[in-house]
Amino acid sequence: MKALIFDCDGVLVDTERDGHRVAFNRAFADAGLDAEWDVALYGELLKIAGGKERMTHYFNENGWPRGQTAESLIPQLHKRKTAIFTELVASGSLPLRPGITRIVDEAHSAGVRLGVCTTSAADSVNGVLDLMGKQRKTYFEIVLAGDVVSKKKPDPEIYDLAKKRLGLDGRECVVIEDSRNGLLAAVGAGMRCLITTSTYTQDEDFNEAARVVPELGDPPKVLITLKDLKSIATMRAA
Repeated sequence: MKALIFDCDGVLVDTERDGHRVAFNRAFADAGLDAEWDVALYGELLKIAGGKERMTHYFNENGWPRGQTAESLIPQLHKRKTAIFTELVASGSLPLRPGITRIVDEAHSAGVRLGVCTTSAADSVNGVLDLMGKQRKTYFEIVLAGDVVSKKKPDPEIYDLAKKRLGLDGRECVVIEDSRNGLLAAVGAGMRCLITTSTYTQDEDFNEAARVVPELGDPPKVLITLKDLKSIATMRAA
């Protein structure tokens, strides 16, 4: 294993239910829109990767506000939603998941290169990485986010781009994801993938994953070590 790549939402922080969903709803309210995503509905919408794509799908299904189109509404809504989400993260209400800083520190000390690949907006990811502290944030060699690719997960494009930026083969990389879409994207790029389930993904199909755990864990309940991740890199492809 020469590189360890993290998804952001659901992996670094369990953000979806009480972070992104809340931010979307506040953005809708600020714009005077009659739209609110409850916990169950948002779980269904998460099957669509990308916030802009998610909103577009929702309004296509439920009708667009009078006089609005995707081109006029979605960019401004997404910008406002991202600002709200960043404020939520900065407030400390959405902490890093157990084991994240431990694994990041262990990987960095062992010379393993670090990256993030996510469909979230760059500003949102930047806010999450700020939770790690200035020094630890510098450990991440690549941060690929938002519209850096044209096809979102489960398409492997973002992980293919990561391989290109790192100059590595997929077999030299291990990915930590929390969703089936992320898993399929990683596997599609030839990378081994560990799943750490999150609030919305506990019941998804992870048959292609090298291993599935509820979290990485911190002492005294460590579930995944750097040694475990390195062993995943040597597993034979299914």
